[in-house]
Amino acid sequence: MVDGGLAAAIPTPDVALGQHVMGLPHDTVASRPGPAMSAADSIKVTVHGRGTHGSMPHMGIDAVLLASSIVVRLQGIVARELAPGQFGVVTVGSLQAGSKSNVIPGTATLLLNLRSYDDATRTRLQAAVERIVRAECEASGSPRPPDFEYTDPFPLTDNSPQVHARVSAAFTEHFGDKAIAMEPSTGSEDFSHIPRALGAPYLYWVWGGFDPGTYHRAEADGTLNSTIPGNHASTFAPVAEPTLRTGASAMTVAVLSYPAKGA
Repeated sequence: MVDGGLAAAIPTPDVALGQHVMGLPHDTVASRPGPAMSAADSIKVTVHGRGTHGSMPHMGIDAVLLASSIVVRLQGIVARELAPGQFGVVTVGSLQAGSKSNVIPGTATLLLNLRSYDDATRTRLQAAVERIVRAECEASGSPRPPDFEYTDPFPLTDNSPQVHARVSAAFTEHFGDKAIAMEPSTGSEDFSHIPRALGAPYLYWVWGGFDPGTYHRAEADGTLNSTIPGNHASTFAPVAEPTLRTGASAMTVAVLSYPAKGA
């Protein structure tokens, strides 16, 4: 929509509002100013070796060994290159190479995902990934440089403090102590693409979809991660009600905190 000229097709909105159900009690609404959901980048990395028969490893350059070395070395970025307490995630979600047990493949493909809360860290993670991949390829004697393909970028969801102050006050008035502070999420959202393009301030918040008793027992037992599934897990199944009612109420309350101009 943005690429198709949305900004020129509609008036600039006063505010943009969005929400998402999460693994919280179904009577809870959570919001925060500033960074709320992380920026994300996916990278397809292809490294090149020289294929050979498994019985003659000295005749080739093992792309599997090269890719494996890269996977291990990438784990040092967050652990050793970011300051303690500075948020960053480097995930290798896929490593594909070869199809036979007795054939050393000539290429390997890694699919990476990066997460960060600010542009400086985002740039640093990308640079570190490329540096490590190139260095490991050089160390292995790769016949050609690696290929990098960046895909599926998600912007940082950086909530307006002014919008948050207004909407969160309305949440507190309506939901009472069930309106809570949102912890920064390591998930990502494309929601902010549109308000950024339109020059509108925005707020993106979350609300819960799970039984409060189950949630709080797991919280007390220290078993939240195993009891309450994360979004997109096969077992992520919010109860329909009152989850839908809470979500509808939250959006209605937020919208009504911005009365129409001239009203």
